[in-house]
Amino acid sequence: MFESLTGRLGDVFTKLRGRGALSEKDVDEAMREVRRALLEADVALPVVKDFIDKVKARAVGVEVLKSITPGQQVIKIVHDELVEMLGGAVDTSISLHAAAPVAIMMVGLQGSGKTTSTAKIAKRFESRDKRRVLMASLDTRRPAAQEQLKILGEQTGVATLPIIAGQQPVQIARRAIEAARLGGYDIVMLDTAGRIHIDEALMQEVAEVRDVAQPHETLLVADSLTGQDAVNVAQQFKDRIGVTGIVLTRTDGDGRGGAALSMRAVTGVPIKLLGTGEKLDALEDFKADRVAGRILGMGDVVSLVEKAAETIDAEKAQKIAAKMKKGQFDLDDLAEQLAQMKRMGGMKGVLGMLPGVAKAQAQMANAHMDDGVLKRQTAIISSMTKAERRNPALLNASRKRRVAAGSGTEVQEINRLLKLHRQMADMMKMMARQKGGGLLGKLFGGGMPEMPPELANNPDALKDMLPPGGMPGGMPGGFPGLGAGGRPKLPGLPGLPGRGGFPGGGLPGLPGGKKKK
Repeated sequence: MFESLTGRLGDVFTKLRGRGALSEKDVDEAMREVRRALLEADVALPVVKDFIDKVKARAVGVEVLKSITPGQQVIKIVHDELVEMLGGAVDTSISLHAAAPVAIMMVGLQGSGKTTSTAKIAKRFESRDKRRVLMASLDTRRPAAQEQLKILGEQTGVATLPIIAGQQPVQIARRAIEAARLGGYDIVMLDTAGRIHIDEALMQEVAEVRDVAQPHETLLVADSLTGQDAVNVAQQFKDRIGVTGIVLTRTDGDGRGGAALSMRAVTGVPIKLLGTGEKLDALEDFKADRVAGRILGMGDVVSLVEKAAETIDAEKAQKIAAKMKKGQFDLDDLAEQLAQMKRMGGMKGVLGMLPGVAKAQAQMANAHMDDGVLKRQTAIISSMTKAERRNPALLNASRKRRVAAGSGTEVQEINRLLKLHRQMADMMKMMARQKGGGLLGKLFGGGMPEMPPELANNPDALKDMLPPGGMPGGMPGGFPGLGAGGRPKLPGLPGLPGRGGFPGGGLPGLPGGKKKK
């Protein structure tokens, strides 16, 4: 969502970094470019003016002009003010501190994703927070709206209120609260009706439901692709209904990101969640400092670690770890790494959270490298027999032609996949032969100390432990690190398929530049 804004701001800051000293004129020119970038990203004009004024007040002061690294200091000031504009260090989690059943009301315009977001949040409450949730659809106007929530409930394993034809929203709300109380549910989620635009009938209906249900949280679901009009919608719902939080949907789209930057600043209502895809687990907590880091190309390693922890299959990981310690790594293990990357959001999702890889994403786009590559690589492995996956040496020319026909690919793609596997397998063997078990021994043999409780309970504390140059690379099959030009190394992640190398010996498998010898 923030790609265009990130690119524009990146160009501005690249110019600043290249200068040894900054004058007030330099700062003014940079701020003009930042202002233009924010306006083009659909950020509301009053928000842009206030933001630029605050940044300039600090940037033309002694702390920048007399700084040893003035360019970096300006970037830090922009980052700090961006975090403040997005809500600062305010707790954005959904509050459940109320007597059960806690009522959560979902409001918004039709088509913004209310029903799907209701199911996503309910699924998260049940799977992550171990709370019993009852979902109820109050949308009696949109055809099949109640049936849609019922189907989503079946898919997620979350209970839904039985549908009674002819009941009105207020009656359904009363019945849902009573059913949740009698059924021992911790949370009841009320999915209200929306309209194509805000009208008096909509507001009156939602207000009546609010008065009956007395919701502890009222979440406004807003489509991030709406642009500046989303700010007007949020303001009207806040004034009439009393919104306590915002859920931004479709943040994985090509919207300009202005809604996210404006809504919090204009309404004062915190953004609590981001919908990052159509899948029912594509939901992220909104953290102002992390989002600001992504916008400025600084990455979001903490969220990446959290996502990996949520999506990884511990049992499979232990089996692969045991094989790695013996220096074994077959194509089934490679397929699992590819599947892990897809669960984490694919190439784009992973790279978007890594620091300093905006240019890598641009190269991938120009070379038509997308998640379709992962799908083709997975299809190739799936077209092999069990014996071929365990022992790739069996794949002679005729077998490769058979696999290519079965997977709808070319023999050259199979050769590239086998080359990638050989490189990773050689790395496994080399690391397993190291004296004392080497890195694998430390990772999987108990040589690494346990994670302190403060880190286990607070992933943000990881930031304080990161070295100045970033996280080390070199995990099995992972990114060795960018390395060139003093850029930070990247955390170990599943190797990206493809050929060629990233400039400076970085991301293996990405097309483009020559590898550094």
